[in-house]
Amino acid sequence: MALGIGLLIGAERERRKAQRPSPSSAAGLRTFSVATLAGALSLAVGGPMLLAVVAAAVAAFAALSYWRARTDDDPGLTTEIALVLAVLVGALAVPEPKLAAGVGVVVVILLAARTPLHHFVSQVLTVDEVRDALILGGASLVVLPLLPDRAMGPFYAVNPHAIWLVVVLVLAIGAGGHVAVRSLGARFGLPIAGLASGFISSTATIGAMAARVAATPALLPAAVAGAVLSTVATVIQMTLVIAAVDLPTLLVMRGPLLCAGLAAAAYGAVFTILALRRPAKDEPDPGQAFNLTSALTFALTLGVILVASAALRERFGDAGVIAGAALAGLVDAHATAISTASLAASGQIAPTAAVLPILAGLTTNTVSKLILTFAGGRRDFAWRVAPGLALVAAAAWLGALIPLGT
Repeated sequence: MALGIGLLIGAERERRKAQRPSPSSAAGLRTFSVATLAGALSLAVGGPMLLAVVAAAVAAFAALSYWRARTDDDPGLTTEIALVLAVLVGALAVPEPKLAAGVGVVVVILLAARTPLHHFVSQVLTVDEVRDALILGGASLVVLPLLPDRAMGPFYAVNPHAIWLVVVLVLAIGAGGHVAVRSLGARFGLPIAGLASGFISSTATIGAMAARVAATPALLPAAVAGAVLSTVATVIQMTLVIAAVDLPTLLVMRGPLLCAGLAAAAYGAVFTILALRRPAKDEPDPGQAFNLTSALTFALTLGVILVASAALRERFGDAGVIAGAALAGLVDAHATAISTASLAASGQIAPTAAVLPILAGLTTNTVSKLILTFAGGRRDFAWRVAPGLALVAAAAWLGALIPLGT
């Protein structure tokens, strides 16, 4: 296994060596094969101590090779670092040959993908997208592990780790939608942009589509499709966040969510077909991957809703949870779903009792979207979007009435 990994990495480096100004100075097929064998034999014969000596020796030779090639225009350190890594992967092949094989393949893929990776980072990604990627990485890999994973605060209603996990999920979904728009371009125009932007905020997407139609009336079918399809994103996102918080709640909500999603997709598909028959001429701007301020506001709102829902339940029982969810739904349907699912996850309410609060929040959120739709300035846009929004809400309630087997 060690020899095979060395040959695989060495073959890629041999091809790359031919493109360097001084190919004889770079490690190739034989060097990498010997390096992986040296790692495997040193661990098998002398154990970790001999492996450390061999790895240090190879690192010294790699440093000397880099020093000799320092006069090149761009010698780089990739081959030298890969050579040291080859020793370690070769040693790993002794106790864990399958893991070593996987690591070796990943290394070769990274080495071979040099040109497309460099082009993607330097030419495709924008400065804002790189910043958003760093923010998402910090939120998920730095902040999330540091937050306490236990109930705390008033009524023990807030779990910081769970709240931030949902925020990271919202950021990741928004980034995924942004990538979809950037990858597909304007071939599907505003419908795809509306679907992707709906992962960030369906309400804001509907407002943006209304403004676009007000500025360019010819985009009416495409904008209507984008506005309605943003509710598909709302349903998908709600499904994901409920699943992240409490799977039993998702199980009892599968009927309403499925019916609402199908209704939104069907209604949006009609206007998507009309839009494709008369495609928009201007390419939609994908904008930012996500809005960090909105995500932080979402986290704060979610915490307040959790405390308020727990307080209302303490005072009025299940009726208080429904009232709190309906009130919160005017601002955000996802926060209502998450807070209600959190109550179910903590055992404060049964999963079946979470259906009415979540649907109440979805309904009041639909009311907010309808108000925003008619406030957009064009009645032809509003009278096309409003039936779709009402259909989605009605389908969700109908789904709650349909008995589904476990």
